[in-house]
Amino acid sequence: MTSTPTILRKIIQRKHEEIRERQAQRSLEQLRAAAAAQAPCRGFEAAMASRIEQRQAAVIAEIKKASPSKGVIRENFDPVAIAQSYEAAGAACLSVLTDVDFFQGADVYLQQARAATALPVIRKDFIVDPYQIVEARALGADCILLIAAALAPNQLHDLNQEAKAQGLDVLVEVHNEEELVLALELPNRMVGINNRDLHSFAVSLDTTYRLLEQIPADKLVITESGIVSRDDVTAMNDKGVFGFLVGESFMRAPSPGAKLAELFFS
Repeated sequence: MTSTPTILRKIIQRKHEEIRERQAQRSLEQLRAAAAAQAPCRGFEAAMASRIEQRQAAVIAEIKKASPSKGVIRENFDPVAIAQSYEAAGAACLSVLTDVDFFQGADVYLQQARAATALPVIRKDFIVDPYQIVEARALGADCILLIAAALAPNQLHDLNQEAKAQGLDVLVEVHNEEELVLALELPNRMVGINNRDLHSFAVSLDTTYRLLEQIPADKLVITESGIVSRDDVTAMNDKGVFGFLVGESFMRAPSPGAKLAELFFS
């Protein structure tokens, strides 16, 4: 997509290379067999809905070591300990970065975090091919992220269908009105609004406030990026937003779980 931000284009280009490398090591048929052998998904969307519908904080707590814009965010990186601290603090779900080249993530981080808790887990990556969706299920993921800015409309639809066929929930992430229109055409309940501008990396909570007005009441709105204080949480709650995806604020804190409790449950 010509409007796709430069860093995102670079990531997607590398992602296609990575998929080819992985396919050479493990066929789609092998992945499908591994996916079919997994226990049933834990119900990511249901976990979020049960809290949001009660107007309670539904926090997707992220496990992320680094980012392209900030570099290494957390030196002392222990996915198991972080996941357990999030669960104890009241997180509804976990998000685990699996992208290797840009976020220093790993598939094994998702497996370790999920095995250490009872929480549903989203595979946070740049999904551009059905192979990655089957791979996510084979890893034990309960949900995947689809980024509207990274996909053509037909891709968004087809990948969403593949995820549903695998029994996975889907969080569709949007950044603007054009992407929101595409997201609302899907039968999914979850809509993620990323407050970070992918071109400038500037963050503004006004992105969520602006797009909220166009989202039907039956959708589950999840605000992403820029939640750094209790005031931010209160402001979102006042607008009727109770779904949150938070990573960096937690990752920079001495205890990620304690920071979660402070922001949302103090």
